[in-house]
Amino acid sequence: MYINAFLFAYLHSVKSIVMSHAEFEAQLCNLRSSLERYALSLTMNKDDAGDLLQETIYKALRYRDSFAENTNLLSWTFTIMRNIFINNYRKNSRLAKNLDFNKDTTFLERQIETAIMNPDSAYSVKEIQKAVSELSDEYKIPFNMHTEGYKYKEIADALDIPIGSVKSRIFIARRKLMTRLKEYSLRS
Repeated sequence: MYINAFLFAYLHSVKSIVMSHAEFEAQLCNLRSSLERYALSLTMNKDDAGDLLQETIYKALRYRDSFAENTNLLSWTFTIMRNIFINNYRKNSRLAKNLDFNKDTTFLERQIETAIMNPDSAYSVKEIQKAVSELSDEYKIPFNMHTEGYKYKEIADALDIPIGSVKSRIFIARRKLMTRLKEYSLRS
């Protein structure tokens, strides 16, 4: 009698695990559009966003056993996506630094020279710098610090403002620049 009860409980738990995997996959599929939007906001590139989405879904499925029930699945997958994005960014940054130490830099130097000598690119850089300088200090300072490589937390500490305000000001600065430089984006 005891063995039958134990066996029944075991089989019932296996059935619920199978059901939870199926439910997990169904819920993950329902989050696809939110994940696509978040990936696009991180990468600003449709192809890269698709790659990031694919890798996120793969890792979510691979590590679904570490997902705790009664947890927000959207937050969990957003965290996975953000971590993948950050890791890829860091990996690409290291690759770019390694490229600078390459002994055969002739090709790189030629690219830099042609970019500098191209009148359109020089005009565009001046135009972009002018548009940034026309921003009010409230937006210009956090934006410039961000483009120089400072992290949101470092900017917030330096300016003594909340991190949310930093993110908001950088976002608004980008929007203002996109509006101001609309014809530049059409030219490229």
